[in-house]
Amino acid sequence: MIDVPLERRVTSLEDLVAEAWHVITESGRQIAQLSAEMRDFKDEMRDFKDEMRDFKDEMRYFKDEMRDFKDEMRYFKDEMRDFKDEMGDFKDEMGDFKDEMRDFKDESQAWRKQSEAEIRKMRKQWGELSNRLGTMAEDLVAPSVSRILRQTVGCPGDRVESVAVRVRRLHPADPGREQEFDVVAVCGEHVLINETKSRLDPQVVLDFAQRLPEAREFFPEYADKYFIGAIASLYVDESIVRYGEKLGLIVLGFGEDVMDILNSPGFSPKRF
Repeated sequence: MIDVPLERRVTSLEDLVAEAWHVITESGRQIAQLSAEMRDFKDEMRDFKDEMRDFKDEMRYFKDEMRDFKDEMRYFKDEMRDFKDEMGDFKDEMGDFKDEMRDFKDESQAWRKQSEAEIRKMRKQWGELSNRLGTMAEDLVAPSVSRILRQTVGCPGDRVESVAVRVRRLHPADPGREQEFDVVAVCGEHVLINETKSRLDPQVVLDFAQRLPEAREFFPEYADKYFIGAIASLYVDESIVRYGEKLGLIVLGFGEDVMDILNSPGFSPKRF
């Protein structure tokens, strides 16, 4: 057995103690560090759990909102379906209404045409009847003269001086010349000469218009007045109305006011 000196043995023991202390110290430090890290990890895990809990709560709230949204969408879809059905019914009703209106319009037009044809036929028959009786000027034209003068030349009814029917006049300078006028009316500065026929044709209208300037010669007492002409019948064709108006004549036909003025609105008769 080797005999080691005591001094060397003591030195080795001190070294071993120092090394052991170092190991213990280092281990303590590492254990303390590990404990701190574990504590931090636990804190992080606790925070993570809290965050997960909050996330789960948010997800639960989101799911509830999604469920409510789905319910609202389902309700909206049902309403839209009902609305589409109502719109479909409304379109069908509108289609039926349009068809009914079209039928009503066709029936109204047919009825109007038939009524107008019957009225024209009736006026024509009345004209022929009145011509046979020979009283149309007295019964129809003369009572309407005041209104006709008011509407055509603005003469008030209270200024109508005279209305005469079946007026026969001899020419003052040539007694051999004689003319008969169906209606003669005087109002203010105007003298209305009327010729009434059961039927009017272009030649009758033209002959009357050409004779009008001569009418003044048979009424010397009205030399300072304007002469205007009017032709009348129960039924007057539209072409005759246009032709008479072109010649400057008032055209009268049977209507709502006994004898109506058939000329265009705003028409002014020609002064002879």
